[in-house]
Amino acid sequence: MNAHEIDYHIHGEEMQYVEIELDPQEGVVAESGSFMMMHDGISMTTIFGDGSKQDEGILGKLFSAGKRLLTGESLFMTVFTNTGYGKKQVSFASPYPGKIIPIDLTEFNGKFICQKDAFLCAAKGVTIGIEFSKKLGRGLFGGEGFIMQKLEGDGLSFVHAGGTMSKKVLQRGEVLRVDTGCIVGFTQDIDYDIEFVGGIKNTIFGGEGLFFAKLQGPGTVYIQSLPFSRLAGRVLAMAPQTGRGDRGEGSILGGIGNLLDGDNRF
Repeated sequence: MNAHEIDYHIHGEEMQYVEIELDPQEGVVAESGSFMMMHDGISMTTIFGDGSKQDEGILGKLFSAGKRLLTGESLFMTVFTNTGYGKKQVSFASPYPGKIIPIDLTEFNGKFICQKDAFLCAAKGVTIGIEFSKKLGRGLFGGEGFIMQKLEGDGLSFVHAGGTMSKKVLQRGEVLRVDTGCIVGFTQDIDYDIEFVGGIKNTIFGGEGLFFAKLQGPGTVYIQSLPFSRLAGRVLAMAPQTGRGDRGEGSILGGIGNLLDGDNRF
């Protein structure tokens, strides 16, 4: 194997974290901000890109880091390596309520495609690259643009799904229509395109957006019930009501009380 062979255990229900067990000299690469805790004897090193091209000189490092800029991620990632004796543990936490999904790339022919902010961590040696969309409609209206992340190699990776996760195994020709923001990731054999909802009433009054993601098998798809964009939108929508401490959501007076206070925001 090119990637390090790591063991893991996922803890929790709603706010999960993954505990990764490293043998001596084994390592795991992670996005900045996902670290939770680690045992003594584990070193932390900031690197360009994902660390998969560290032996190819400065050009390999710059190429690996440059790909991450296109996905809106940082140039740098962090590698946690067991430099001590015996087994050590390092843990990474979910960014918001949801599920952590282990992805064994050897089960998916060495490649898995996911949305840009789904990746959490992976065994050192896994390549975290970019996947360009070759279809104009998907790029313009797919919610993820022309670029998604791709995980390649023969090791374990971990991605995060918001809310509850649903795993769908599609047979050849089987079609699944999904809200574009609810896609976590899918295998490389899935045919992914964008489909117009259709109908004047659906378009104007449906409230579900103008486009569906159309996923056609064969392959495996991971769906999330709570995309971060949806969660953030709900929080922002409620922000004006929580600006005053004396009358929050559920107050009997509600907006009328705010009006009496001189606050005309309902």
